[in-house]
Amino acid sequence: MFIRLTDQISVAGQLDPGDLAQAAAEGFVSVVNNRPDGETFDQPAESVLADAAAAAGLAYTAIPIDHSGFTMAQVEAMAAVLDEASGPVLAWCRSGTRSANLWALAEARRGGDPDAIVAAAARGRYDVSGLLPTLQSLSPR
Repeated sequence: MFIRLTDQISVAGQLDPGDLAQAAAEGFVSVVNNRPDGETFDQPAESVLADAAAAAGLAYTAIPIDHSGFTMAQVEAMAAVLDEASGPVLAWCRSGTRSANLWALAEARRGGDPDAIVAAAARGRYDVSGLLPTLQSLSPR
C-alpha cells in the first residue's frame, strides 16, 4: 500500500482515515495530503484525514496539487516538510503520481542529485524522467 522511494519518503494512492493509524504503526512521523479536497465524491474530506493523522500522532500537512501543475510554493512547502520531519514521511494523492512528482521536485530543490531522484522514483514504479530538465535546474549541484 505504501510505496517506498527512499528511507525518508513513501507515497501512496488515496488513503482512508484508518490507513493513517497503520502509517504511524509502520514508523511514519509525518503525512502529506497532495489531493485537493473534493476532487472526487468518494474521497474522505481533508478535515477527516487531518483529524485521523492527529489521533495517530502524525504531523499532517496539506499541499493540494490539482491537474494544472506544480508551483514553486508547493515545491518549497514539500521541501520544508522533508527538512523538518524527524523520520519517514508518507505523501499521497489519487494514485501516488503527483506525490512522487512533488517529492522529486522538492528533493532536487533540497540539493538532491537529479539522476538519483529519477532512479529512486523508478524503483517505486514512478517515471519522473520527464522532469529531469526541471530537476537539473532546481538542484544546486
